[in-house]
Amino acid sequence: MTTEPRVLVVDDDDGFRSFVATVLENVGYRAEQVASGARVLAAAEADRPAAVVLDVHLPGLSGYEICRELRDAYGDAVAIIFVSGERTEALDRAAGLLVGADDFMVKPVDAGELIARVRRLVERPSNGGTDAPDGKLASLTKREHEVLDLLAEGHPQGEIARALVISPKTVGTHIQRILGKLEVRSRAQAVAVALGGRHRN
Repeated sequence: MTTEPRVLVVDDDDGFRSFVATVLENVGYRAEQVASGARVLAAAEADRPAAVVLDVHLPGLSGYEICRELRDAYGDAVAIIFVSGERTEALDRAAGLLVGADDFMVKPVDAGELIARVRRLVERPSNGGTDAPDGKLASLTKREHEVLDLLAEGHPQGEIARALVISPKTVGTHIQRILGKLEVRSRAQAVAVALGGRHRN
């Protein structure tokens, strides 16, 4: 494959936007910087990106609005990662996933983690079939479904432990099994799979 995957980096902070673009370009992605929400949709229409790294707070259209528009236009063909320095609570992350984001990162962003998350999403299978999330969700035990449902509601590990009357360590073990069965690397991605399954049912 001769064409590098294109990633739109959308942030009104010039320094952060440049940092993300440089990190991605150093590992082979074609990064295009966009400073405002209004320009994102036009840039995506001109040349559909493989992924969008999207700040929640933008001048004009908000990140949430842009995410909805991209999902309506391209479905799951474009990976969307929210980045925020302000909206960092569990409910904010859940809101980002509910409007269609694949992942949610909090500033300051670690370069290695960013690369891993973008690569994971860009290289995921793009069509359904045997790799459909529904089949993976069906492989979870009743307890694992309970843990995942509470994660999707934005509860931290300690609250999940109290709600299910088990130890935080046991919750951690369940979460690791959930990540393995769903073939994802982060809790945010597991929640995204769970929410996607609910929408289809």
